[in-house]
Amino acid sequence: MIRIHADSTNDLGPELIEKHNIRIVPLYVRMGETTVKDGADLDIEAMYAWADKMKTTPQTSAFSPADAEDAILEAKEAGDDILFFGISTEMSASCSSFKIAAENLDWSDHTFVVDSRNLSSGIALLILKAAKSVEKGDKTAAEIWLEMQSLIPRVRASFVVDTLLYLWRGGRCSAVSALAASALGIKPKIVVENGKMGVGHKYRGRIDKVIEKYVADLAPQLKRADPDAVFITHSGVQPEIVEKVRKSLQGYKKFDSIIETHAGGVISSHCGPGTLGVLFIEND
Repeated sequence: MIRIHADSTNDLGPELIEKHNIRIVPLYVRMGETTVKDGADLDIEAMYAWADKMKTTPQTSAFSPADAEDAILEAKEAGDDILFFGISTEMSASCSSFKIAAENLDWSDHTFVVDSRNLSSGIALLILKAAKSVEKGDKTAAEIWLEMQSLIPRVRASFVVDTLLYLWRGGRCSAVSALAASALGIKPKIVVENGKMGVGHKYRGRIDKVIEKYVADLAPQLKRADPDAVFITHSGVQPEIVEKVRKSLQGYKKFDSIIETHAGGVISSHCGPGTLGVLFIEND
């Protein structure tokens, strides 16, 4: 049997996590003296309120090898292989921690770590592909791992952020950039490439109009998108805006699933409220 494990940054959503029996190892979010596991126990609105009150960004950290050992030990006792999906190693040590935990338990030969080179539902897209293969039952864990390596460069992950304040507080952009963006009404597109976040197109205007233009600009890639699934992932965007994005994606008449997910604590703490992304796998 093959088990799928993932860190909490995949933003897959509880229903799909349960459906595909995915075991989650949470990262941590620290607000002052309080440290909370990323997941259902973390109140994201309260996190934003704390950040605004303290004028800082919550600190995030990977889980320790010890945090992963219980899940690995359970698989080892059952004689199962593990596929683990983690946020890009350029952004966190979760993949390294899981590898160390597997080595500590002498289960490395049965543990296959997928460095997604991505974040949020960019990871979820890979997990769903792997779950499909696991449930079909015609491939080994090693074969699925290789399949993932071919898919990783084709994952398209981008987001439009309403404010650069949280990225600035987290040290991911300069104070000058954040101030200029605020003064000029710039809403940048953040793109994940080669495992890192970078700035793409810079939009201006109200966030609803910016998101509309952002989705329209994705058209050439969306026309080549894998039809299995496309994600709308956001950090608390108004429902009517999300619905417009959904209708735009439905207009392609090609996607088997259009999945809306809310960004978890780790992702939300860096991108801030009002962020929305459309994530998919682009076919060759």
